[in-house]
Amino acid sequence: MIQADRKRVVVTGMGCVTPLGHEVEQVWQRLLAGDCGIGPIDHFDASTFPTTFAAQVKEDYDWRNFAKHPERHEHIERNTGFALGAARQAWGMSGLDDRNELDRDRVGIYLGSGEGILDFENYVGCGAAGWDTDNRKIDAIKWAAAAKEKLTLWREVEQEANMCLNHLATELEVYGPAYNCLTACAASTQAIGEAVEILRRGDADVMVSGGAHTMIHPFGLTGFNRLTALSTRNDDSLHASRPFNRTRDGFVLGEGAGIVILETLDHAIERGATILAEITGYGSSADAFRITDMHSEGRGPRNAMQYAIANAGRTPDDVHYISAHGTSTEENDKIESKAIGDLFGKCANGVPPISSVKSMIGHLIAAAGSVEAIVCILAIRDGIVPPTINLNESDPNCPHDYVPNEARKIPVEVCLSNSFGFGGQNNTLIIERFVK
Repeated sequence: MIQADRKRVVVTGMGCVTPLGHEVEQVWQRLLAGDCGIGPIDHFDASTFPTTFAAQVKEDYDWRNFAKHPERHEHIERNTGFALGAARQAWGMSGLDDRNELDRDRVGIYLGSGEGILDFENYVGCGAAGWDTDNRKIDAIKWAAAAKEKLTLWREVEQEANMCLNHLATELEVYGPAYNCLTACAASTQAIGEAVEILRRGDADVMVSGGAHTMIHPFGLTGFNRLTALSTRNDDSLHASRPFNRTRDGFVLGEGAGIVILETLDHAIERGATILAEITGYGSSADAFRITDMHSEGRGPRNAMQYAIANAGRTPDDVHYISAHGTSTEENDKIESKAIGDLFGKCANGVPPISSVKSMIGHLIAAAGSVEAIVCILAIRDGIVPPTINLNESDPNCPHDYVPNEARKIPVEVCLSNSFGFGGQNNTLIIERFVK
């Protein structure tokens, strides 16, 4: 049940940086067209890896085109640059830039933000320069000298996951509650959900929330390849991400950022803001199973969805569209499908349409959920849902309607958005059309 005195939380701005573009409307139109942002990796030489492709933000992206205070952001890593671009878009859309009287002590940030690109080559070089072969230990003086020469000390600072948070606070000049979580692929959905809770209980008036991440670097690619989680369809990368398809062979790494501006309804109305949608429900659960495997019965995802629906004061029958986690791995797609079927299978109209935009933009890891929440807001606005591309051979274990290959016009009032992470983190949001 919804608490009678609980503050309502609305969305007044959104911004994204993705492999399909650097602004919301551009990305949205390309998603509806079924465009794919996957191609050969060009950030580094990936030719010797089992996977040689990813969904990269294109090289024409420059965060300086968005930041009002670029001088404040020296030596930032790629993920922080994504966050700056997405946040400035969202902040501008919200109209908060025009509010000189804004109480910036009441504006907070909650991000699901991952580490930056590991400067692996320089890191190893510094370690080798400081290694004392006689005593078999690191000579701190030699290490520091090598680090200073290579500027690696600067880069090591920027690899901390909370650097996005600090740079956004500095750029936007906001001084309220500040949090960062890194719950793997569920992080930015968790961040938005927890930011909603901060607003509901009255600890802030405005929250900047979402996520930013890239793992398209040798360390990230090595880790996921060793887990055999990535597609190795090197001869056909455009069709490699194929959620719910019988022939799927793994997910595709992506990168980017998605940021939303959340406000209490009272604050948004008082300043005459344009309200884009309302966040009405948030659910979180743990699999309590294995670190890299989901429980075969889908109990964690099912619980997160149930909690979110109840938190919104809704029933499964009220949901019109599901934005799936839909990674294109054998395990995730099968178990998410089972959990959805268990929860929605007895609805009067059956299981609602489901789709996964990861088929087009890859898996943005910590940033995935926030970009997918923006997709839900746009689906509500336009009455159309994006497709799951590359879905040509149905998997019997995935028996639902996944909006194959072409966008579909349907009335959308209530969306459910799923994010599940390694370690067994499950987070779900309910996003609705705003009705005063």
